Amino acid sequence: MLSMATAAAMVPYIADAGLGEPEASATADAAALHASLKSTEIKSTDTSNYRVHAIELPSGTIVREYATLSGTVFAVAWSGPTIPNLQQTLGSYYATFVSGAKASRTGHHHLEIRQDNFVMQSSGHMRAFTGRAYVPQALPAGVSLDELH
Repeated sequence: MLSMATAAAMVPYIADAGLGEPEASATADAAALHASLKSTEIKSTDTSNYRVHAIELPSGTIVREYATLSGTVFAVAWSGPTIPNLQQTLGSYYATFVSGAKASRTGHHHLEIRQDNFVMQSSGHMRAFTGRAYVPQALPAGVSLDELH
């Protein structure tokens, strides 16, 4: 079970726009934290189009935010030596994360929360963390979950 102390330890850095929120704050947040916006690219397939912003935190963690072309963040993913500030990263879904983490009993190194309006998967150990969170209803048509990493 993920305790509140563990959840609190998972919140050291602010890096990006919140899940479900407008993507416009990503650049401002990165600048305020001396993080760097490493890239912004448009992913285009036969069935979907979206933007990916890759932001590197001072710790070396990379946060990717996935946004529709209309500018709403539908997913976030991270990998690196630290976990990003989940309160900022998950935005209005942070409370859902906290309540889901209290109920989750998946082990010390893995957390999975599946609800109708929010999915989060996080795993790792010291200096090697990965995770993603997304809003199932907000995924653009044709986007595969394998693309969100």
